[in-house]
Amino acid sequence: MISQILFVIITGIATYFFVKNLGKIRRNILLGKDIDRSDNKPERIKTMMRVAFGQSKMGTKPLPAFLHFIVYAGFILINIEVLEILIDGIFGTHRVLSFLGPVYNFAIGFFEILAFGVLVACIIFLCRRFVIKIGRFQSPELKGFPNKDAAIILTIEIVLMGALLKMNAADQLLQSKNLAHYITAGSFPISSWLFVPIYQNFSTETLIGIERITWWFHILGIFAFMNYLPFSKHFHVILAFPNTYYSNLKAKGNLNNMESVTQEVKLMLDPSATVPEGYEAPMSFGVKDVTDLTWKNLMDAYSCTECGRCTSSCPQNQTGKLLSPRKIMMDTRDRLEEVGRNIDANKGTFIADDKNLHSYISEAELWACNTCNACVEACPININPMEIIVEMRRFKVMEETKAPASLNSMFNNLENNQAPWQFSPMDRANWTQE
Repeated sequence: MISQILFVIITGIATYFFVKNLGKIRRNILLGKDIDRSDNKPERIKTMMRVAFGQSKMGTKPLPAFLHFIVYAGFILINIEVLEILIDGIFGTHRVLSFLGPVYNFAIGFFEILAFGVLVACIIFLCRRFVIKIGRFQSPELKGFPNKDAAIILTIEIVLMGALLKMNAADQLLQSKNLAHYITAGSFPISSWLFVPIYQNFSTETLIGIERITWWFHILGIFAFMNYLPFSKHFHVILAFPNTYYSNLKAKGNLNNMESVTQEVKLMLDPSATVPEGYEAPMSFGVKDVTDLTWKNLMDAYSCTECGRCTSSCPQNQTGKLLSPRKIMMDTRDRLEEVGRNIDANKGTFIADDKNLHSYISEAELWACNTCNACVEACPININPMEIIVEMRRFKVMEETKAPASLNSMFNNLENNQAPWQFSPMDRANWTQE
């Protein structure tokens, strides 16, 4: 009974802090401007099932795609066994779902194979990042916490899968001793090969100790992992589904019009036009800080797993320019977190801190982008760094009148000559005379 009470208390504390941190992230995302993504629900569901659930965009790199699928499947399916652990912890039972008989035996055996696959996949991922040193994992923006975060996540998953297999090995030997509590149930193809030979000469008391310690370690590790997620790039395991559901369904080359500018131009061109009811003249243009972005842009930032496929696909990055689409998303998330901490520190009110999103992202990065959409196409979960870049450029041009000299020359020509070139509209057809 003491064990059950302790388990319920720990579960309650872990759930409380997880929900609290989820609430902060939700609050931060909703700091963004409203945007309607409620249209065409069938297409949105189809996109989510294809891209997030089916991982259709991972296949461009077959080996990582295969390894990621193993980890992904393990994360989803092994949680069924976690559900059983939760029930056992609350009610003091043992393998409560064993009444399913052959189905249960098959499931436990499959989970063991999957757990071993996850363990091996995570070791390979660690080697790719820190031993082989794949190029896209060596970018400057990953130095410090991002690299540590990746190592922490992979190590936790390896340790948790190891604990699960050790627990099952001890449980299997205890079942063979016909102990009342350890009912005969399950199939253990991996742990019986990996750990049972090590444990088979241990005493009953030692086996019970191993089984209990690894049982507690596994579930406490899951609680710790759950509460680490909101602070980690691995949070994409939760946000990938809503993020793909709310994808932009328009053609990728279709840049968003600024409705406020369009309305102002219409009013200037037609003096007789009536101002729409409730219309307010725009106070600013483009994006200065994260609160000027849409909530979808901010969800993108939290969904980014820092895989670097966007940056490795960026032609400007490949030619040595400063632009890294991954860094754009990481900087957006960092600034949003900073704004969130400011709000928390000031009891729900944001106090200006002499910083904005442009404090994180330089002009050289913004103007390097050629809006080719390669980053958007490459992202496994439809994140759009280019949209943030374009909106920040608009602020630079329309609010600060800052743009490269070549662009300023083009702007002047468009204004004076109605074309990007420096000649009079009256001379536009002169070439026909030749």
